[in-house]
Amino acid sequence: MAKINSFEDLEVWKKARVLAKDIYFITKRESLSKDYSLKEAINKTTGSIMDNIAEGFDRGGNREFIQFLAIAKASASEVRSQLYRAFDRNHLKNHEFELLKGQVETISRQLSALINYLKSSELKGPKYVNEPFENYGNPE
Repeated sequence: MAKINSFEDLEVWKKARVLAKDIYFITKRESLSKDYSLKEAINKTTGSIMDNIAEGFDRGGNREFIQFLAIAKASASEVRSQLYRAFDRNHLKNHEFELLKGQVETISRQLSALINYLKSSELKGPKYVNEPFENYGNPE
């Protein structure tokens, strides 16, 4: 397994970033761009997925990370619900809806797997390392 040094190294964060970008471009379309409340909600919620992964990672402790991953997972469920609304309002074609829903489901599964891994890990996170801060991350 590759060493994870930052949240940008996490595959689930990378996928959440792609999803946020894909959703953003879809909300620029004429029909969805005029559905202001849904457009704003789905953009905000997709951003919340990647933002909570990042914030949790940088908290430095597994318990906090798990908490933020759970929030990100809840946001993924919220995005799935918003996709249904967009589809029901004819803002998305069936194949677009299925593709985006699949992206969200993959992210949700990866978040669950990461949460389960962290819960079973004996590691508590970098903020619990018993060494001087200035040496952390700088092996000699």
